[in-house]
Amino acid sequence: MGTVHCIRERRGDFEFLVNNQYTGEKNVVIVDPDKYDLFLDARIFVDHPEACPFMRYHPKDRLAYCTVHLTRPEICRDYGCWRMLIVNFRGKRAGRVMYQRTFFSDDDDLSRLWKECIDDLDEPDDTVWDSVVIGILTKAGYSVKM
Repeated sequence: MGTVHCIRERRGDFEFLVNNQYTGEKNVVIVDPDKYDLFLDARIFVDHPEACPFMRYHPKDRLAYCTVHLTRPEICRDYGCWRMLIVNFRGKRAGRVMYQRTFFSDDDDLSRLWKECIDDLDEPDDTVWDSVVIGILTKAGYSVKM
């Protein structure tokens, strides 16, 4: 997304006006308060110079995070790149796992379940990890699409 979004203006320490290079659409984004420190670590651009200006790797777990997730532009909200789609009992998207194990959700119950039961899973094998996660999620009433 680094070739799509360009920072046009900094409006404060953690607020930016971004421009979609393809559509010309402009959006104000604000770094999520819980991701300030992560945003300040710009080492991602050493290896990935065209990364989205708001994507960061967490130095401890090396997972990728969108630092403006709460105010991200609509194109980012619609971007369907995921390796695991989590659907609630109503059939509505509740969360996604992207990249290797990066979790995104707007569902408070799913976020709580993830934090309590999945965040600390120490399983190096992705196939086994997927199986354990799917078991936890389905037991809690969610369904998973791969």
